[in-house]
Amino acid sequence: MLIWGGSTLIIGGFTNTGARYDPATDTWRPISTTNAPSARSGHTAIWTGSEMIVWGGIGLLGPLNTGARYNPATDTWRPISTTNAPSPRSNHTAIWTGTEMLIWGGSDSRGPLNTGARYDPATDTWRPISTTNAPSARSGHTAIWTGSEMIIWGGAGSGGTRTNTGGRYDPRTDSWRPVSTATAPGGRSQHTAVWTGSEMLIWGGTNLNGAQSSGGRYNPQANSWSSFTSSNAPSPRSGHTAVWTGTEMLIWGGIGPLNTGGRLGFLSFYRKN
Repeated sequence: MLIWGGSTLIIGGFTNTGARYDPATDTWRPISTTNAPSARSGHTAIWTGSEMIVWGGIGLLGPLNTGARYNPATDTWRPISTTNAPSPRSNHTAIWTGTEMLIWGGSDSRGPLNTGARYDPATDTWRPISTTNAPSARSGHTAIWTGSEMIIWGGAGSGGTRTNTGGRYDPRTDSWRPVSTATAPGGRSQHTAVWTGSEMLIWGGTNLNGAQSSGGRYNPQANSWSSFTSSNAPSPRSGHTAVWTGTEMLIWGGIGPLNTGGRLGFLSFYRKN
């Protein structure tokens, strides 16, 4: 597991350090800082199969549109081209298609964005993602890759309004189509999404009513939503993490309701029927 960047408790507290965790030996070792990207938080990181690609985020001088590629085999960094890169932003999403990194949404100093771009590490080049029929501008949303489409859902739009809309992007045709809102979960941001192989599972997040403990299952083949049980669900939270094991979604951590005053460290799981 590779950890990199983020914010710290000191003033101007951004970092450009990281570490590698080996679960086989339960040990950590540092990631080189030589040629590493500038210190930042709110960035994204994806794994290509051989490299971790870090992009965007916010640093001391504001939003960024820079990034770099880290090779753990050699413990080295190399920069990403900024030619035709998306505009600077943070709290965007990034997914790996198998050949490209897709960046979409996020926010800059003026507000949320509905633009994005595709990065090809084989050629170190960027090209834009169409905005025709794209979802409305947002940050704090989620994105998953189905194997053929990137599905964007939720997030906070202009004025911080949480949305329960989304879109499906096909890189083969550079085109968008909407995600149904019928019986979709309520609008939210800072939630999680995982792909099971046939459904996208949304859970948690926050809206004007506070942290949420609800979710929904989206089937792209039918373009329809269904609910899943709230029995024994984790307590309401946002900013948590979620992974899919092949049979279960694991939820961990996050920030609970304001009246609980704390970060959460409980591990919970949802087994798909």
